[in-house]
Amino acid sequence: MDASLVTKPLTRAGIFLGVGMGGFVDGIFFHQILQIHNTLTGRIPKDTIPHIEINMVWDGIFHAFTWIMTAVGLALLFRAAAVRNILWSGRAFVGALFFGWGLFNLIEGLVDHHILNLHHVYERMGVSVFDYLFLLSGVVFILYGWFAIRSARDRAPKV
Repeated sequence: MDASLVTKPLTRAGIFLGVGMGGFVDGIFFHQILQIHNTLTGRIPKDTIPHIEINMVWDGIFHAFTWIMTAVGLALLFRAAAVRNILWSGRAFVGALFFGWGLFNLIEGLVDHHILNLHHVYERMGVSVFDYLFLLSGVVFILYGWFAIRSARDRAPKV
């Protein structure tokens, strides 16, 4: 790769967008559509209206975090457009999205599911194979993203 072409601004934006989008998938799919857990259901079960309300507030805080990560990613992507020697690569960008999503799954899974016990992927089962599959998906997404970003750099045209 030509040393003058850079991917960091694009991949940085993609990683933030990936964290945000991974959080939205988790929140929308698991919290809202399937309703198999909420942010605090490991500590505060949804067995009363006040408990449901508390979980709803914390789900809102969680979604605010994912929105902020997405907004930061968009701002970084906009700033990347001003970089003259950027390598615009769909492969690198999609890789960065997966890398960010994987970071989200791995960190959120370790911290919320295992360390703090705030909730589990399938709350009725507690710590289960689903929690470990969630962590594994994070590792797989990170590895795929890393390889895609490297591949894009290696395939860059020589100028």
